[in-house]
Amino acid sequence: MNTPEWLKYIDGNADITLSRETDIGGVKSKALRMREPTVRDQEKASDMSGSDAAREIAVFADLCMVAPDDIRNLAMRDYKRLQVAYSGFID
Repeated sequence: MNTPEWLKYIDGNADITLSRETDIGGVKSKALRMREPTVRDQEKASDMSGSDAAREIAVFADLCMVAPDDIRNLAMRDYKRLQVAYSGFID
């Protein structure tokens, strides 16, 4: 798989450049860092109630160390970037 230019895997993290500056935790940001998921993260997600989308948002928020609403407020193209980054860790 070719890694897109907006995605860099470094030392167990994925640095994800967003398509545009976005408010993350009250601060304008152009990137997010996602840590590599663990088995514990998968177990925690499996134990959550709610829809698949709500569980995925919660997992991404935890892995990126931001609030779930920060993930919800991303543009869809940036949310897709998080999905691609996550998939790169587990594929």
